[in-house]
Amino acid sequence: MVVGTLRGFDQFMNLVVDNTVELNGDEKTDIGMVVIRGNSVVTVEALEPVSRSQ
Repeated sequence: MVVGTLRGFDQFMNLVVDNTVELNGDEKTDIGMVVIRGNSVVTVEALEPVSRSQ
């Protein structure tokens, strides 16, 4: 599983994620900015509520 800040996406659900951390059991690895292919995405979840600026 990876956790980070979503920076962009496209029509194929390819994701650009920044400040990414890979979580594997108790191990955490900082991997920076990554592109995740859409066919590898199982779920996307917001860890914190997103505030909408007016």
